[in-house]
Amino acid sequence: MFDLRAWVEVHRWAVLAALVGAALIGVGVFWNKTQEESAPVQILSATASAELTVDIGGEVARPGVYKLSGGARIEDALRFAGGLTGDADTEYINKYLNKAAKVSDGQKLYIPKQNAEKTSDGLVNINSASQGELEGLPGIGPVTAGKIMAGRPYQNISELVGRKIVGTKVFEQIKDQISVW
Repeated sequence: MFDLRAWVEVHRWAVLAALVGAALIGVGVFWNKTQEESAPVQILSATASAELTVDIGGEVARPGVYKLSGGARIEDALRFAGGLTGDADTEYINKYLNKAAKVSDGQKLYIPKQNAEKTSDGLVNINSASQGELEGLPGIGPVTAGKIMAGRPYQNISELVGRKIVGTKVFEQIKDQISVW
């Protein structure tokens, strides 16, 4: 027969240490639970806290280069630049500019003037080009032209690669022939 009292008497320091340890663990768990309730945990990705630099030009109150916090949206960038001027092409903005899209580091935002004469710079605007105009680019066939049109609007030409609409090889062939405005 096992004598518990004798065993505890022989191992009293070990039993005492185990009880104190269990009590400390219990207090730690309780303390941790109260801390979680009082201060919610925020998980931030590395990109959400990084600083972004954006070049904003055209019909905004204060064109220039701005530093924004990571996760900033195009709407935030426009606000930093003082908002749109009265001459801004709002039809273009409503059609091709997604103000809810996140800004990327090094991005260029250009707000065109309404009723401005479009100079023929020879670039194909991927936001407004027809199927035939897109197919006229090297490496772009009917399927890829359809994908480009379905993915509109674009904030910058590199989105074609980022969204996997074209590969890097085709992008290198067309990057100097395309624009987003």
